[in-house]
Amino acid sequence: MDTHQLKAFLQVAETGSFSLAAEKLHLSQPAVSKRIALLEEQLDSELFDRIGRVITLTEAGRALLPHAKAVQQELAQAEQSVRDLAGEVAGRLRLATSHHIGLHRLPPVLSRFNRAYPEVNIDIDFMDSEQAYELIMQGKAELAVVTLAPEEEASVVSLPVWQDPLDVMIARDHDVLRTTGRPSLASLSQHPAILPGMNTYTGQIIKRLFDEHALQLQVTLATNYLETIRMMASVGLGWTILPRSMGDESLAIIDIPGVKIERTLGLVYHRGRSLSRAARAFIDAVQSVGD
Repeated sequence: MDTHQLKAFLQVAETGSFSLAAEKLHLSQPAVSKRIALLEEQLDSELFDRIGRVITLTEAGRALLPHAKAVQQELAQAEQSVRDLAGEVAGRLRLATSHHIGLHRLPPVLSRFNRAYPEVNIDIDFMDSEQAYELIMQGKAELAVVTLAPEEEASVVSLPVWQDPLDVMIARDHDVLRTTGRPSLASLSQHPAILPGMNTYTGQIIKRLFDEHALQLQVTLATNYLETIRMMASVGLGWTILPRSMGDESLAIIDIPGVKIERTLGLVYHRGRSLSRAARAFIDAVQSVGD
């Protein structure tokens, strides 16, 4: 079975489009169609249903999919093994990370790594930490630098790097700051909040805090874009909880006695994956900057 045919099959299955698959493979659409046709002829089975512009896997295609993914991963590991024998830190490193970490934590790491290993081509995908975990578990990314999950995933190795303190922040002219006495979690629960989505790891940390105090959250807006949350809070639409590093003059920080909120940022990779030399070198770079 030709590996080029399997690559074309996987790209069409992932994108649901022959034209998009062709773009990703740097081929013409007829070339991709030909590879799929040859594969279908070899297997004597149709792999895709083509109804108008909608492309979906047939039963045979769904049966082939996990095996094709396994072959692709084995070939990638074989290439890594050969590179490892040559002692070369080079090749492609697919990295997933969140927008916040990409902006606030990774720049010095990437600068140092690029100077030390110019032959490594880093392919960075920006996404939510939860999506990055999914890519790692599916074998589509080798490493991720993310907010670590509150509960460990059995198939994932987690390497803590940074403790990221979170602060309660609010517009300086917000009504909460005009009330008598120091604001508390109970008083905050009586006012609208703008927070990361409760399905995110950061949102889960915040919700757990309020659940522990038997308090309800009045979330009027939830978004995974922390910069958007900061802007909304700064114009008085609600209080929020954000990484301390995002504080600025537009927001007041509320210190609540006895309450400490933080999340852990770090590296994750699949437990069953043989890491390339480039990936191991990147881990060392991240850990050295995080120390």
